[in-house]
Amino acid sequence: MRRYWIFALLAVVALVAVGCGQQQAEPTATPAPQAAAPTATTKAAEPTATPKPAEPAAPSDLSGQVQLAGSTTVQPLAEVLAEAYMAQNPNVKIEIQGGGSSVGVTSVGEGTVDIGNASRAVKSSELEKFPNLQVFTIAYDGIAIVTNPGVELPSLTVEQVRDIFSGDITNFSEVGGPDATIVVVSREEGSGTRAAFEELVMAVGEEKAIFEKALLQQSNGQVRTTVASTPNSIGYLSFGFLDESVNTVSINDVEPTVANVKNGSYPIYRPLNMLTNGAPNELSEAFLAYILSPLGQEIVAEDYITVQ
Repeated sequence: MRRYWIFALLAVVALVAVGCGQQQAEPTATPAPQAAAPTATTKAAEPTATPKPAEPAAPSDLSGQVQLAGSTTVQPLAEVLAEAYMAQNPNVKIEIQGGGSSVGVTSVGEGTVDIGNASRAVKSSELEKFPNLQVFTIAYDGIAIVTNPGVELPSLTVEQVRDIFSGDITNFSEVGGPDATIVVVSREEGSGTRAAFEELVMAVGEEKAIFEKALLQQSNGQVRTTVASTPNSIGYLSFGFLDESVNTVSINDVEPTVANVKNGSYPIYRPLNMLTNGAPNELSEAFLAYILSPLGQEIVAEDYITVQ
């Protein structure tokens, strides 16, 4: 009898042990890993890589003010983009000022604005001063050579354009135009359009400086007005400012058009950048995300060249 109770007790213990083993063998649910937050920025030392900001917050969650300043080329495009964005986000106010690309870099670097606009690459000297600058390329822009409506020119080479704007060629007859003394019109120092023109044209071959007697203007709009109203004048303009008041000149037999920039046949073009000092704040990041979205790039495509 005692032996029977011992066997019975051992059987109970064995059943309990099996039950505990089954409990431990049951797998526990492993929580799915959370997606990493998207990288919003890249340093200005890598201007060819256009970072994509995170998706903007829902319109109802956005409120506050974003201040931009800088390039007069980027300014009108930024204003159109801001109007469309504010229509979707009525509690966000975006203020945009000009001043030129150098002003845009300095203003954002010193923290007086949220976003700086620059129609050129960031200079190494600017990166040394503001090492945390981030670059967002929102579009590309062609630069066209334009003349007064009374001047008809055949195609020019980049070298001929350089020699005209340096003052080495002084009469249009030297490049197949009318017998007339050339009046050179240029942007002022600090202009992003001028900096891009100097890099893309004046530095080609034998590097030369812009003619010291050139008529200097403070914006693309002023260049257009001056060329349109000054006989025998020639200047350079952002594609976004071209209209029927001036003549455009082909380069190497290629017309200055968006299509020709995209297919690589037109040589004079530059990036349009927005800059932040370090990672953009929430409102700036949401605005940048909108600009780089299909909706924003549709607006860019009306006058400029998209980044896609």
